[in-house]
Amino acid sequence: MSNIRIVTHSASGASCKIHDFGACLISYQTGAGRECLFVSRDAKMDGSKAIRGGVPLVFPQFGQPDKSMPQHGFLRTNYWTVDESSAFDTKESAGITYTLQLKDAKAARGGIWDEQTMFDCTCLYHVMIDGTKLTTTLEIQNTSTKRFFFQALLHTYYFVDGKQAMDGSKCYVKGLEGYSVIDKVSNTEYISGSDPTTIQGETDRVYNPPVGKDMVEVTIGVGKGKELKLTAVGTVDGKKKPVSCVVWNPYIEKARGLSDFGDDQYQEMICVEPGILGETQLEGGSVSKLTQVVEML
Repeated sequence: MSNIRIVTHSASGASCKIHDFGACLISYQTGAGRECLFVSRDAKMDGSKAIRGGVPLVFPQFGQPDKSMPQHGFLRTNYWTVDESSAFDTKESAGITYTLQLKDAKAARGGIWDEQTMFDCTCLYHVMIDGTKLTTTLEIQNTSTKRFFFQALLHTYYFVDGKQAMDGSKCYVKGLEGYSVIDKVSNTEYISGSDPTTIQGETDRVYNPPVGKDMVEVTIGVGKGKELKLTAVGTVDGKKKPVSCVVWNPYIEKARGLSDFGDDQYQEMICVEPGILGETQLEGGSVSKLTQVVEML
């Protein structure tokens, strides 16, 4: 039995593929046949490690501040369950929902998430497509009575056509002006100007929104004159939560050091990752949602 589910929107011909491991979305093709996502040719699809590409899910930590838990948390490295009753294919859209409960997850405990904390959660991942748009929502339900702290991101890898990721006129992110930037490569912090964000070398930057801006709204150049629009919103207990944005590309040296990434494939991708960062708390019985809408222009 295959670990990959294909969801097709019959009305438009659009489709997506989702791997049960990590509930990782590994392909979205528009009704016109345009591929949106990048997956490394060396990505492991056997469950031995997180899938390198597509839309890996990050929770409850970004990076690995807690060394007792896997990098980026445990969602990427567990098998999820498909909710068969959730599948739909209507004139407007098609989609499906995946579920992972903390009690069923491996390597999910550590640090503040150890067994003594006595809290639990259920994670839902909703995927919806139509002819030109991909919508994904990561929903976290605190099913216990105790609060916990978390971070959550949608670590999306976009395919850049023509190997043009290094060409700032073809690959860029517009709409991040005024954001507070933490540049992890140069170890600097600054306020982003009006120029588009481009890839000029190894790139690993966190863009935190200015006061009063909750929603991410950016335009991403993905090669050969093609663009897409990314909109992302976050809520905690029904209230809007500011959404940050991470831009990442390994460039030459780091790409060579990644066993599941082709040496030259840094030219074919850009990661633009909306997320709820900082120390965000979710009270017992409350729900957090992080939604991104990716529209082909």
